[in-house]
Amino acid sequence: MCTVSFVKSGEQFIITSNRDERTLRPAAQQPQQYCINEKKIFFPKDPKAGGSWFAVDECANIAVLLNGAAQKHIEQPPYLRSRGLVLIDVISNANPFELWEIIPLEKIEPFTLILFQAGKLFQLRWNGETKESIEMPVEENHIWSSVTLYPQQIREQREQWFNTFMASTKNVTGTDMQYFHLNCNKENTENGLVMNRNDTVKTFSVTQTVVEMNRVKLFHHDLHTGQETVNSFLII
Repeated sequence: MCTVSFVKSGEQFIITSNRDERTLRPAAQQPQQYCINEKKIFFPKDPKAGGSWFAVDECANIAVLLNGAAQKHIEQPPYLRSRGLVLIDVISNANPFELWEIIPLEKIEPFTLILFQAGKLFQLRWNGETKESIEMPVEENHIWSSVTLYPQQIREQREQWFNTFMASTKNVTGTDMQYFHLNCNKENTENGLVMNRNDTVKTFSVTQTVVEMNRVKLFHHDLHTGQETVNSFLII
């Protein structure tokens, strides 16, 4: 939930996420289909809180979570609910963006939600006091790194890596973006896309959704077990 990229390549929309977590946190369950609010939702479930950092619904709406908003915050527990449960609340609604605008977030830890809905891309932030909603251009490529783990200088450096990769890769595919998220500056265990900080915080997995025409493919790679799963379905 700490590195997210968005790429539009031809008719494909590709959203890829690396989940960085404390190693004491239990591993997530492999992505499955759940029925919530009469909607089919596909996501890897966090067994600790029951939420997720990455979910896609039957209409190809996608929500991806990053910890923190625009600036690194000081933790002030106890919090009312997990941010991963807020993500599920949003994506399971008939209109995710409309729910975002009205959902109460008091006593929820700050976060950023990347929402792709009906061909539009939104950066949604809660800083602990106020919401911010920005529509992002879908014709441009984007990358986000969590402010809780990566200071501004490192976030800018990671953006440069991303831009260099995109400039050197023609007709980008989902497989290309998986490669980037798994291998970019692999030797840099502190700030590379697959990171490991003294076995206390590390990258757990890479999750990706590719939307093309009327089809969705959800890919998940567990870095601990090496297990890969792919879910494909037609858009309703």
